[in-house]
Amino acid sequence: MKTGLFFGSFNPVHIGHMIIANHMIQYTDLKEVWMVVSPHNPLKSKASLAKDSDRLHLVQLAIDDNPHIKASNIEFSLPVPSYTIDTLIHLQEKYPKREFCLIMGGDNVESLPKWKNYELLLQNYDIYVYERPGYNTTLAEDNPRIKIVKDVPMMDISATFIRNAIRDKKSIQYLVPEKVFDYLDGSQMYK
Repeated sequence: MKTGLFFGSFNPVHIGHMIIANHMIQYTDLKEVWMVVSPHNPLKSKASLAKDSDRLHLVQLAIDDNPHIKASNIEFSLPVPSYTIDTLIHLQEKYPKREFCLIMGGDNVESLPKWKNYELLLQNYDIYVYERPGYNTTLAEDNPRIKIVKDVPMMDISATFIRNAIRDKKSIQYLVPEKVFDYLDGSQMYK
């Protein structure tokens, strides 16, 4: 089964993430998307990161009963910081009948050469890239393993904006899935 891996801190997960995951299922040959909650992206600060289990729970709430999207905590059991290539190798060993692919934004294509063993990623895995405003993906179009997914609806929403809104006692209704909103509204997670 062709499975797209959508990595992220999801701190918190928002509707922009869910739209991308759903679009990949509906408009590509991916049969399912696993939203991989990353304990710590080595290229990002860990200072404002909510607990791993809390972020995983929010992703599970966001997915609800969609049978094509799954929440994954696979990186919780791997060494930190987590590296995509190590996770992919681990998953391939654990699920040899699945064909794993990466899902990433056009902004990540530019930083790909900074990733651990990025050459192996480009050799061995299909990468589905959704375009992001202000980032050029034309260099990626020459690589047969990189598939540019056009017309992915983009929401100008950031998890940082949502966390700041919560701290400022502003409503985040409609920025996150309803069940995530209900949970965070009664929680101290980002306050």
